[in-house]
Amino acid sequence: MQCPYRCNIMKLGIVGLPNVGKSTLFNAITNAGAEAANYPFCTIEPNVGMVTVPDARLDFLADMYHPKKKTHAVIEFVDIAGLVKGASKGEGLGNKFLDNIRATDAIVHVVRCFDDENVIHVEGSTDPKRDVETIDLELIMSDMELVGRRIEKAEKAGKSGDKKARHEAELFHALKDHLDEGKSARTFECSEDDAAFLKTCDLLTTKPIIYAANLDEGGITDLDGNAYYQVLKGIAEAEGAQVLPISARTEAELAAMEPEDRQMFLEDLGLEQSGLDRMIQCSYTLLGLISFLTCGEDECRAWTIRNGTKAPQAAGKIHSDFERGFIRAEIVAFEDLKNCGSMAAAREKGLIRSEGKEYVMKDGDVTLFRFNV
Repeated sequence: MQCPYRCNIMKLGIVGLPNVGKSTLFNAITNAGAEAANYPFCTIEPNVGMVTVPDARLDFLADMYHPKKKTHAVIEFVDIAGLVKGASKGEGLGNKFLDNIRATDAIVHVVRCFDDENVIHVEGSTDPKRDVETIDLELIMSDMELVGRRIEKAEKAGKSGDKKARHEAELFHALKDHLDEGKSARTFECSEDDAAFLKTCDLLTTKPIIYAANLDEGGITDLDGNAYYQVLKGIAEAEGAQVLPISARTEAELAAMEPEDRQMFLEDLGLEQSGLDRMIQCSYTLLGLISFLTCGEDECRAWTIRNGTKAPQAAGKIHSDFERGFIRAEIVAFEDLKNCGSMAAAREKGLIRSEGKEYVMKDGDVTLFRFNV
């Protein structure tokens, strides 16, 4: 029987060439203890770590209600083994790596943007453009193989007069030509319906991407002066991707500190937030995600939904019965609740609204769902 509780968790795959700092970064942001060694393929099985999403609004509600439990939204990070040229043909860890990426919502592509003669680079030198192209080519070649199979299947079905299959064959032929030019499926122009269809096809290069520029301590405090970072930033801007400057070594140091020492260290570096916090913000923006909040004496909790989600579907994130028997949602904006100081005061001022099935949820909505089944 299908579980009625909807616990959809965002999953990010951390990828990159061997020895670019993937596992060091993964260890730092998840404290999961994945082995990090100065040689290729130290990560054989994908390491998985769960991190909570910082949310000051949830902390405020917990201070207000003193609940038995406070539950943050979570993100799952998957550290996937380093990729080398020829992976799509079985080199290195080959298709095992590529299959692990297919199970993620988005890709965090770690790219080395510093020089260090003590850390071996699999290609012998630091070159963000080359490294990005190496990964992209392997993903594209893997997609071309999948598209080729879809063309054969669609053409076979189209011979019987299936118009939908014929359209799919035409679509995949056009996509194949696009991939042949070394371009990712993310940049393939087509109708909204076709684009939505392609997102269901397990194509690696349709996945949203964050380029994590792994910098040394000097580079993270002088982005304008880091030529490697500027190259990567240009690549990201050209394809509408996100670029995140981060130092895996610095994040590792932060992870070992007490919270108060961590904040002082960030301030000394001139940084307002840790790399993890900035990566989470990038991920939410990239995937179009927001959070709504529920609160009470038993639990205060943040729930992650896609921007544009209507109230009944948001209720379904909590429990399928909430969506099936949805009556209405009682909602107050977090800032209004914070300014009032209590739910009772917010109600007295008429700030708690009753919303129906067509209401589109907003980030920070503090919500009580009414339902009947």
